Amino acid sequence: MKSTLYLKFIIIYIIFGFLSVFTVATLTSGLASAPLIRAVSSNIYIEANLMADNYLPGYFSDQLTLNDVRVQLTGIETHLNAAVWFVDREGTIITSAQAEDFPAAPAAIEKFNPAEAGNSKYLTGDYHGYFEDDVITVIAPVVQDYLPQGYLLIHKNTADIDEILSIMMRAVYITLFVIYGLSFVILLAFQFFVYRPLSLITEAAKQYASGNLDYEIPINTEDEMGYLSASLNYMSSQLRDTEDYQKKFVANVSHDFRSPLTSIKGYVEAIADGTIPPELQEKYLKIILFETERLTDLTQDLLTLNEFDTQNLLLTKEAFDIHEMIKKVAESFEGICKQKKISIELLFATKHLKVMADQRKIQQVLYNLLDNAIKFSDASSIITIETTERGDKVYTSVKDNGIGIPRNSLSKIWERFYKSDLSRGKDKKGTGLGLAIVKEAIQAHGENISVVSTEGVGTEFIFSLSKAGTP
Repeated sequence: MKSTLYLKFIIIYIIFGFLSVFTVATLTSGLASAPLIRAVSSNIYIEANLMADNYLPGYFSDQLTLNDVRVQLTGIETHLNAAVWFVDREGTIITSAQAEDFPAAPAAIEKFNPAEAGNSKYLTGDYHGYFEDDVITVIAPVVQDYLPQGYLLIHKNTADIDEILSIMMRAVYITLFVIYGLSFVILLAFQFFVYRPLSLITEAAKQYASGNLDYEIPINTEDEMGYLSASLNYMSSQLRDTEDYQKKFVANVSHDFRSPLTSIKGYVEAIADGTIPPELQEKYLKIILFETERLTDLTQDLLTLNEFDTQNLLLTKEAFDIHEMIKKVAESFEGICKQKKISIELLFATKHLKVMADQRKIQQVLYNLLDNAIKFSDASSIITIETTERGDKVYTSVKDNGIGIPRNSLSKIWERFYKSDLSRGKDKKGTGLGLAIVKEAIQAHGENISVVSTEGVGTEFIFSLSKAGTP
């Protein structure tokens, strides 16, 4: 992280500083120079015209002496730090005043043209070669009796404007460096609010990748980084739970497979080497067949759960009569019910009741619930299957009068491979997956299943299905 993101951000920060200085140096001077010249020239033009219009005409009307004019021109020269020339219509110098750094005024201006500035208020350059450096020249006519009798020329050195521009540029550079220094706060904010949390998140990703799911990101801020950290912490806890479940699942499967396989292997070896005499072989072959059926049931249940675990599980929903299905499932248990003298009582809301669901999955739900009820019911007891309608839902209840489920086991019966202590004595062939399959099937339909049980009294399972629409 240090060699990539943070380093890139520092490099960008440095490049930004160089580009800022370069931009200010190249653009600001050029952008400010022309407007500054226009502003200074405009001020000189205004002062020149005020003098030419309001004071100098008195010279041509003999109201002012040459000395009076010279005093006024000296005042303008001192105020503007410029060379001031008062000429007649032909360009001959009447009088002038100039600062020490300006050359003396010529006796007459060669090729004098008062209109040479055109539409512009000023001229720039050395003004016919009379100045060594560039100057701004403003020409204002002195009008007497509606005719120009002379002209006032003011020449200001552009170096003065360059000095003003230099002062402005120093202020701009100082401001720029202050802003650049203050922008360092952004870098510090990036360090504390982005880079450090991101480093911790990256470290967490490395820990998770190496298998350390116990690592927690110590970020508790209420922003996007905090939300991401909380999400990753939650993900790691879910992965831990998944890993624990996988270990438990593998252990349970291994145990449930190992027990019947060990039994089958032992009995087959005993029959093969003659340990079990021929007259007892039929007994042990039945035991082997029983254990084989256990393995078959376990394999089938695992395949069914795997089908529910896949995200692409597709339910083939269709309308069918739930009462007809209950009758068929009940008939399939007729043999074992006769052996245990158990009666199945059917209480239907109507003669026919259609639901919209996957017929094969619901048949398996009913089979597993009825199979459980028979296993845990006492001899000569009654199992009740009842249906009721409530709005657009059909509720099916399977109720027995068996051993019941302990209160502390009610929340665990849906777990895979779980068997309560009371059920272990009666459920010799069970895999502990039946109720897990039931819940997965009902939830896949977007429906609910609940259980009510009292130890020593009995258990009732109730699940809902959507009623089929009326054709």
